[in-house]
Amino acid sequence: KDAEFLKSRSPIHKVDAIKIPMLIAQGANDPRVNQAESEQIVAAMKAKGIEHEYMVFPDEGHGFAKPENRLKFYAAAEKFLAKHLGGRYEEAM
Repeated sequence: KDAEFLKSRSPIHKVDAIKIPMLIAQGANDPRVNQAESEQIVAAMKAKGIEHEYMVFPDEGHGFAKPENRLKFYAAAEKFLAKHLGGRYEEAM
């Protein structure tokens, strides 16, 4: 019963439902979302031909504490959104 519930909540079992491009950012030291789990879903998306971008921050956990990493993520998100929603962005310095 619990295993069934967990499976129903797991993103890896919902890859077929992904219909839009995704930007995934992962802290390598995340205690909540293991990097291997993110890499599993990225591999599944790649196998299904789902457009995605995957960023790993080696010195972060769950969330981005370091200002330079936040800025790098914000710049990537701005570029990703401009590409997929139509718009403009400024190159990061």
